[in-house]
Amino acid sequence: MNKKIIVFGIFLSILAISSCVKDLDVKPKDPNTILAGNLGDDPTYMKQTLGKIYASFIISGQGANGGDDITASDGNFFTTIRALWNCQEITTDEAICAWGDVGIADLNTQTWNANNPFLTALYQRLSLSITYANDFIKYTNGNTDPAVIQYNAEARFLRALAYTWAMDLFANPPFTTDADGVGKFYPKQIQRANLFNYVVSELKSIEDKLGEPKFSYPQADKAAAWMLLARIYLNAEVFTGTAKWDSCKLYADKVINSGKYSLATNYRQNFSADNDGNKNPEMIFALEQDGVNTQGYVGTTFLIESSSDATYIRAERFHGLTSNTNWNGNRTKRQFVNVLVDTLATYGNVPVPTADSVFAQCKDKRVYLKTKKSWDIPSASASGDYGIGVYKFTARNADGSQADNYNAAFASTDFPIFRYADALLMRAEALHRLGDNANAVLDVNAVRERAYGNATGNITAAQLTDQFLIDERGREFYYEGQRRTDLVRFGKFTDGNYNWTWKGGTFGGTNTSSHLNIFPIPGAEVSANPNIKQNTGY
Repeated sequence: MNKKIIVFGIFLSILAISSCVKDLDVKPKDPNTILAGNLGDDPTYMKQTLGKIYASFIISGQGANGGDDITASDGNFFTTIRALWNCQEITTDEAICAWGDVGIADLNTQTWNANNPFLTALYQRLSLSITYANDFIKYTNGNTDPAVIQYNAEARFLRALAYTWAMDLFANPPFTTDADGVGKFYPKQIQRANLFNYVVSELKSIEDKLGEPKFSYPQADKAAAWMLLARIYLNAEVFTGTAKWDSCKLYADKVINSGKYSLATNYRQNFSADNDGNKNPEMIFALEQDGVNTQGYVGTTFLIESSSDATYIRAERFHGLTSNTNWNGNRTKRQFVNVLVDTLATYGNVPVPTADSVFAQCKDKRVYLKTKKSWDIPSASASGDYGIGVYKFTARNADGSQADNYNAAFASTDFPIFRYADALLMRAEALHRLGDNANAVLDVNAVRERAYGNATGNITAAQLTDQFLIDERGREFYYEGQRRTDLVRFGKFTDGNYNWTWKGGTFGGTNTSSHLNIFPIPGAEVSANPNIKQNTGY
């Protein structure tokens, strides 16, 4: 599946989706729309429509300056990955956003409620992707063409991915499958543990129907399914109350033992324009972006622009974008710098030198930070000039050259969902929980040797603790939309022993209620659907 397929993939004829929120009604806008019943008329239709399901996670819709799939004041603002990133990052120690848009301050301070627009948008978007997938699956079930069988399995994978995020974030969402069809009805609610079992069963069922690892990036293959299973099992205790560390290890093993993946030599390549799986041995599954064919202020374009500013991290210097730049929104906090940078080992018992504004003395080469006006952020909505800038993502290639599909305003950098490093660190965590630090440390040190360029950053089995693992995941995956999930799993997101600037609405940070480990079902949905019960505490 190439980038143009995502561009030209078009709407299924869905008139209503698996939510009762009015904004979610979907109406075809293109008179040449492919009707679901006509999918079999031309094999090209199948792949185009499958492309639409992939695209639903990363862009707002089809059409320049319009064509949004959901009604919103700003379609780019409320796309899946952009809303997901906000929920997973600015609610944690890794990021805080300076903008005054409604809902952002609530996420910055863990004071959200059921009317937060980003939660509503993410809920809507995930429901939309599930409905697109349901309709495609329904009309391709029973087809004996090997290619269509594979497409059907990919749509089921994408549905499982959407349900996994819904399970993680909202716990007990409405539930529909291809067996329900489409139309105006009230979807039933599914409980988190039951959804866990459903998603696991689905992924195991499609495993042999997907393509072999690395068969055709960016299409989902067996390795993508294994990674999703490993990640679900990694969080099984949160989702169901019962840990599944053996199962997590089993599926991480499958990825690692496939022999198809390895760590990229250069960590930065994972976040550069040449990070796609055709060039990068580490990328297992990503949501594809292209500066020419998939334009929008979404995904990595959003991350690059929102992390840039006119004074400290100019986009044209650090990221290679020159149009509509320097939004001065997202940056990180003092507490996370202490996770990412070993300041004692790097600088000794002195403040970070002003001359080392990009932490060049840091031996861990995963550090892409720059000091700003002040490390301290004086208010939850203070200017983006305060805090520590992050420039991890770039629109350039890893070697600094211009991307093949360069555009001055839109990045061609894919948004990573599963990387090989995560297979190693998930297996390490599972082994640690199973009492096998001797083998767990081998996986951790493989990741750290890439970060340090040698064995100087290696640790011993005795040093591999819970705290080290959560910190190492922060160092490896910061700004990739995983932090909230990891902190919840380690008991450090709300009422644990870890606080950060403006958590709970105070400068020094304070514990918050454990009910915030799960987001609320949007209030409009609860009001509209009599089958939906609000999550506890909201």
